[in-house]
Amino acid sequence: MKIPFSKYHGTGNDFIIIDNRRLQWMPKQEEIARLCDRHIGIGADGLMLLTEKPGYDFYMTYYNSDGRESTMCGNGGRCMIVFAQSLSLAGSEARFLAIDGEHLGKVTQKDSSDFISLKMKDVTVDEIEDDHLFLNTGSPHYVIFMNKVETLDIIAEANKIRFNDRFRKKGTNVDFVEVRDDHLFIRSYERGVEDETLSCGTGVTASVLAYAVKTPARRTFMDVQTHGGSLKVYFQQLGNSFTDIWLEGPAVLVFQGEIEI
Repeated sequence: MKIPFSKYHGTGNDFIIIDNRRLQWMPKQEEIARLCDRHIGIGADGLMLLTEKPGYDFYMTYYNSDGRESTMCGNGGRCMIVFAQSLSLAGSEARFLAIDGEHLGKVTQKDSSDFISLKMKDVTVDEIEDDHLFLNTGSPHYVIFMNKVETLDIIAEANKIRFNDRFRKKGTNVDFVEVRDDHLFIRSYERGVEDETLSCGTGVTASVLAYAVKTPARRTFMDVQTHGGSLKVYFQQLGNSFTDIWLEGPAVLVFQGEIEI
């Protein structure tokens, strides 16, 4: 069976995307893991299926590179909007459903480049500790603020949290955040990938909201730098609760092809 696919990336966070409306492919975990493998497959941080959903432009299903269906992916959602545009399922705006509920998307042009904005779920930050914050932005994130994030042994430090007694079974993403002059620098470890990714959309969102809680100020957006590129998060804040959250950045088609399953 040959599967047509497209590969996209959002600030280095890369995905295999498949139009599954007519294909009706029922993937097995090992098949997805092989497709995402960077040595024997296409190579990606995750795989997404686009299917039909009455009342919406499409439905998005996301799988981590280990082959397991996962929760919401922010950069993946932004890439999915561009993919839906290529299928004429969406225009400059999109309305779709994912595992965490309804999302809106917008495509705008700035400096001759397309920027994809994804509306995220409303968030309330309940766990605020001296050494971390824990919140869910469609996926769970354990956020730590520290200095010298660039030189951090992120795998070793993240594994202390990802595989502790609390998170060993269900897992959590771990974000290390450094506050710089006019932006945040963020490195993220993603569960299911079990490695650092060049960028994590829900992690960037979680880190910005965590920063807003820790340093209350009259701000409605924050710039972010990751190893994969720049993103921006807009939001409205009332105490520890956030609404009207938008994740904005580029989403790029890398290549298309077919692969035998």
